[in-house]
Amino acid sequence: MQRTPHDKDGIAWGMRAAAAGLMLWMAASASSARAADNTACTACHDDQSAKLGKSAHAEVACAACHVQHEEYPHPANVPKPVCGQCHQEQQADYERGVHGQATKSGNGAAPDCAVCHGSAHELVRPKSAGFREKVPETCGMCHSEVAEQFRKSVHGQALAKGITQAPICTDCHGEHSILAPSNTASTVYAGNIRETCGNCHGNVRLSRRFGLPEDRVVSFDASFHGLAAKEGNETVANCASCHGVHNILPSSDPRSTVNPRNLAATCGKCHQGAGKRFAISQVHMADGGGEAPAMRWVRQFYLLVIPLTIGLMLLHNGGDWVRKLVRRRGNGGAARRLEGHALPGRANVRMLPFERVEHALLVVSFVTLAWTGFALKYPDQWWARPSWLEAGNLRSIVHRIAAAVFVAVALTHVISLAANHRLRRHWRELFPKAQDAREALANFSYNVGLRAPPPGRSAHSYVEKAEYWAVVWGAMVMILTGIMLWANNLMLSFLPKVWLDVATSVHFYEALLATLAIVAWHFYAVIFDPDVYPMDTAWLTGVSVKEPDPHRAQPGKREDDDPAGAAAGKETVSK
Repeated sequence: MQRTPHDKDGIAWGMRAAAAGLMLWMAASASSARAADNTACTACHDDQSAKLGKSAHAEVACAACHVQHEEYPHPANVPKPVCGQCHQEQQADYERGVHGQATKSGNGAAPDCAVCHGSAHELVRPKSAGFREKVPETCGMCHSEVAEQFRKSVHGQALAKGITQAPICTDCHGEHSILAPSNTASTVYAGNIRETCGNCHGNVRLSRRFGLPEDRVVSFDASFHGLAAKEGNETVANCASCHGVHNILPSSDPRSTVNPRNLAATCGKCHQGAGKRFAISQVHMADGGGEAPAMRWVRQFYLLVIPLTIGLMLLHNGGDWVRKLVRRRGNGGAARRLEGHALPGRANVRMLPFERVEHALLVVSFVTLAWTGFALKYPDQWWARPSWLEAGNLRSIVHRIAAAVFVAVALTHVISLAANHRLRRHWRELFPKAQDAREALANFSYNVGLRAPPPGRSAHSYVEKAEYWAVVWGAMVMILTGIMLWANNLMLSFLPKVWLDVATSVHFYEALLATLAIVAWHFYAVIFDPDVYPMDTAWLTGVSVKEPDPHRAQPGKREDDDPAGAAAGKETVSK
């Protein structure tokens, strides 16, 4: 007989009902068995049985904890139940923690399981709201002063209002494996504070639910304090350094350490004299999120200037590369050009010996500054994390040494120009002229295909002049802002904090612009330009491999040229 679909549905439904009934019967049997297991005990210990039925151990049989219970009367000196029989992981954590270590050292007053959780027969489930609300009171039995500070804090007040998601002692310090703050594995160790506080203040959903600022962790990470902490600096200020530990209060509270009236004292713990003359402005700042107008102007200026400048450089050099590659196809290359300039008088000298030494020191200091500076901003990148750079404050030490070399090179350059006529004469060739603008426009038009005939370039053209004066301007900006950041305590004593914020922003963006310009402009001129590829050796030998531009007029003789020196093999500088 063939079953209809209705018959099949009825059979399936019946099987499901039978399975559900079997499961209920098994659960009831197990419950009865458990009840039966404790029947003999409840005959005498009915008061304990009543407590046990309401506790987290309601489903645990008496025999699981109490040994030799079957003997009656019960033997004397029977060892007390050990919680670690069932809770091995928690027991191991407890033994590692400060409380377990205190017990091990013989401190009889150190808390054990019963002190915090209560009697095994009355144990409240740790995940319950009732247990969570009592944690500060429980810890306060020993840590009364701390508990009082917590009760008055923003966290304690939130808990008192029934907000059970508010952090309590165990959220910050841990539960069983509570470690001393000096222990690097502790959740309240200086290096771990950011992660501990970030569990709540970095949770966007939680922040939105309770109306908390959503950018506190992000803005801290972007600050010097956050970057230095991420780098491994253990002495830099963290959340607790400014906001307090157990006595955290909202910034609107006059007692708060981050109340505007108290910021001078709070920041003054590290930055002596900060805020004495000017009020300390906003500390947590994120791009586009309530930042000071000056910070916004700096950011918008560089976000416009950097892409525009580097874009024009790439467009200019890209067109130049294509034009020259096509024109030079089939020529002998750089080796042939270099051979053509190995003349007795070495008339194509581009850099004097002293200038080559300056250039070498500038290269070393600039590369070191860029590397160690960006390593602070992007510490997670592979190039920013060599093992030797992570040791202590070595990165900052190397950065400051390179900065000192950079400043010394700049000062030496100025002094040498004032003291040496020959260097000064060479330097004058880099003075901007009206012709440079016309030449730059003509070459740019030619490179992008807007004009046909090659316009030609001067020996020291707008290419070299733009780069030199960009270095001069960039050096002044970087030295000024770098000194402000280096002497931050002094700056905070005499200037508003926003000046230091602006200096930090300018220092970063100017470093980014300089690094990109070196790659896009300078590296092309001395490496990738088909006229000098694979490298213009002027920075090593003083002699350039670049051929004189056939499209420019040859310069006339200068009054201070030395023909006799050239004939004798002395270096003379080409114009």
